[in-house]
Amino acid sequence: MKLVLSEEQEYLRETASNFAKEKTPVSHLRSLRDSEDANCWDKKIWDEMVSLGWSGILIPEQFGGSDFGLTGISVILQELGRTLSPSPLFATSVLGVTAINQLGKEDQKKDFLGKIAKGEITCCLAVDEGTHHNLSNVELSAKKTKDGWILNGSKVFVIDGASADVAIIIARTSGIKGDLQGLTAFITDTKAKGISIKKVPTADSRNYANFEIKDLNLTSDDLLGNVDDASDSIQKVLDFGRIALAAEMLGNTQEAFDVTIQYLKDRKQFGVPIGSFQALQHRAAKMFCEIELTKSAVMAAMNAADESSNQMERLSSLAKYQAGQTLHLVSNESIQMHGGIGVTDEYDIGFYLKRARVAEQIFGNTSFHQSRYSDISGY
Repeated sequence: MKLVLSEEQEYLRETASNFAKEKTPVSHLRSLRDSEDANCWDKKIWDEMVSLGWSGILIPEQFGGSDFGLTGISVILQELGRTLSPSPLFATSVLGVTAINQLGKEDQKKDFLGKIAKGEITCCLAVDEGTHHNLSNVELSAKKTKDGWILNGSKVFVIDGASADVAIIIARTSGIKGDLQGLTAFITDTKAKGISIKKVPTADSRNYANFEIKDLNLTSDDLLGNVDDASDSIQKVLDFGRIALAAEMLGNTQEAFDVTIQYLKDRKQFGVPIGSFQALQHRAAKMFCEIELTKSAVMAAMNAADESSNQMERLSSLAKYQAGQTLHLVSNESIQMHGGIGVTDEYDIGFYLKRARVAEQIFGNTSFHQSRYSDISGY
């Protein structure tokens, strides 16, 4: 398995890098936070991303996309991660698009994927119902009626749920909590009667929401895929999401590390740069080694996804685990090495710590993926 980018992927990475530096530096996130922006992302910036074709990277060409693969969108997210760029790209163009690709009927794909590619709608995926991620714990019920389905229950920590136009809701149509089977996916307008959305404030100043769903009436046209048969497809959606998120977390990590190394060179004590102190050099060397290991894990997972490898599930958990461990280490060390100013709002380094603590929990923390990796590997 090759662990290098192709020429086209490298060009995409460079384009994203320049975009992030020019359009969405950390000051962009800071301004959105301070203005208490309702979406927590900028519509004009999103429109520019759409015009660059990023919204359609995972969308087949017949529906208006470029079908450039998970590696393509992951390298974009990695570069956006370096500047903590907030946008609907992950929730809409990774989670939403993959779910519709996996489960949607031809007319649904034509409708929803075409609109996503053009930037006409954004999307969210409503999966989790508790503080710990576990797909089998879905209890939100979907009961068959004469005219369709009626949904009741709740979802928590829905990424971009406070701004999305469309929601993909995972419901239980058979079985009980703890069963992986018996799950069904539905797609609906977030403004539909029966959906109550509450924005959730978080440390990383991004867009999350809790959904309360009471007597939400949906028709058979709102069904994605087959009844009781969404589990395997949603697992693939989540794995794609974990890999793409691991790439973004790698970008967070790399930038936090680079900023800290520069600080070690600039900050002086006793007349010399603090980077000349051997103890700090050892800690920096450890961070560097962990980052290099994370790069390999993320690249292997991206390639496995694009090659439809049977190792994709295992490598997605490895990538999310390693990215979480490394980002946790580097964000902590970055704050420590900056000293007291590291925890002040004046310096950007604190934003990386805040993003780390939230990203680590999305779609399974390190403990979840350590356990999942061992199960898949037969330990």
